[in-house]
Amino acid sequence: MAIARLYQITHTLLSFGLDEFIPEQKRPWFARTARNSLFWIRNNHADKPIGVRLRLALQALGPVWIKFGQMLSTRRDLLPQDVAEELAVLQDKVAPFDGVRAQALIEQALQINDINELFSEFDQVPLASASIAQVHTATLVHNGSEKDVVIKVIRPDIEQQITADLALMTQFARLLVKLFKPSRRLRPVEVVKEYKKTLLDELDLMREAANAIQLKRNFTDSESLYIPEVYSDHSRKNVLVMERIYGIPVSDTEALLKQGTNMKLLAERGVEVFFTQVFRDSFFHADMHPGNIFVSRNTPHNPQYIGIDCGIVGTLNKEDKRYLAENFIAFFNRDYRQVAQLHVDSGWVPADTCVEEFEFAIRTVCEPIFNKPLAEISFGHVLVNLFNTARRFNMEVQPQLVLLQKTLLYVEGLGRQLYPQLDLWQTAKPFLEQWVKEQIGPWSLLKQMYANLPFWAEKMPEIPDLIYHNLKRSNQQLVNITPKKETKPILLGMLACASLICASLTYLAQDWLASGLSLSVSAILFISAWRKIG
Repeated sequence: MAIARLYQITHTLLSFGLDEFIPEQKRPWFARTARNSLFWIRNNHADKPIGVRLRLALQALGPVWIKFGQMLSTRRDLLPQDVAEELAVLQDKVAPFDGVRAQALIEQALQINDINELFSEFDQVPLASASIAQVHTATLVHNGSEKDVVIKVIRPDIEQQITADLALMTQFARLLVKLFKPSRRLRPVEVVKEYKKTLLDELDLMREAANAIQLKRNFTDSESLYIPEVYSDHSRKNVLVMERIYGIPVSDTEALLKQGTNMKLLAERGVEVFFTQVFRDSFFHADMHPGNIFVSRNTPHNPQYIGIDCGIVGTLNKEDKRYLAENFIAFFNRDYRQVAQLHVDSGWVPADTCVEEFEFAIRTVCEPIFNKPLAEISFGHVLVNLFNTARRFNMEVQPQLVLLQKTLLYVEGLGRQLYPQLDLWQTAKPFLEQWVKEQIGPWSLLKQMYANLPFWAEKMPEIPDLIYHNLKRSNQQLVNITPKKETKPILLGMLACASLICASLTYLAQDWLASGLSLSVSAILFISAWRKIG
């Protein structure tokens, strides 16, 4: 089976002339051997550009390869722009499988004898069909009332097909790295590994359900974004039941204009939703292409997005968020030295990177961008240019940043489609500056210390003994060894600890004023001690 599939893949790649992707003089021996030994396979598409041939080949190879092409289309750091744009045209639409089979799979997953036990209506004709799953409409009997729902069901036997193709894809990547050294710069093994994780995650609909529930919780009562309700009691690994929505596809600008939608506000809210997910929640919908985004038909003057298909999400840790926000601000202030330094400080590029050379490379690539008005600058392409430059300085692949870049490109493209004059930077800058201020300023320090008060209160009984024994042990050493000028920060630190203890005690006594004052004194003393040390 694997050999037959391997031959089919090789046949497809050669028949579309994809060996020509590599210049003939640099073509590795195994590519030449494959072409010569399978001499009867001709390039039947020599008149088409290489990007078109790649897209057609991936379509011919089936769902796993189509989705791989879609992922590659967002990796502008790996592919030429014309090829990436051609792959973006790939559509994840395939013929549906039998609705009777889908019904049987749903009944089996939900352990019911008949679909009518839970659903008063079920349409065997699918509403939509994609490579991994298809969707049917139904009416759920829930808590004595009927709810319009959609049921997403994973295709039968798709997991085995995906696993087999992913294994071959991994072998291809390893072979490429081993036999064609220039390919190492593109990190094909890491790219396939990243894709494998994303694809296997999509096979587990309980993961998608959990993502949707979390996103819905994050945007409870939001005027900007609505996430349909998930009926988790009736969802399983291969079946997902969720509220049916009746919005307008975000790509249907004609329908949106016809109902009087405030397009400027809608575009700006897309930016707001994205940055809120990334910087406030650290949890963002990472598959925000137009097919997954709708606009509510209610209140067109105050438009609201509806997001579906939460199978792919991204997360950023606190350090990544901080460095990313500071990078954006520094970049748009044209402070390229700061951009370079932040990349080094974050660990995105090696610590021994020459900051001056890196700064010059960033300036060379990015400064021409600012010859345009800000409203015409692509935020997403700024990120692409930045990462492309960093890649030359051995920046490691950062999966979370790849998802972020992909999502930002979607959001920006969507916003400009809705409202061409959208100035994404003008919309985002106040949000980013406020976020950085909240995270780094003195109030942030106070909030963090206050959040830790319950911990210190719990440890309170141990602190006096620890202080006494440590002071007793180190007292003589301080007298004999410590220079006079170094004792001041130590004393300030001890006073800060004492103030923190007072804050914890008054916190336990629910004396909020005294606790707040003690905490403020502690923070001031800590900062003073730190400055003395510096």
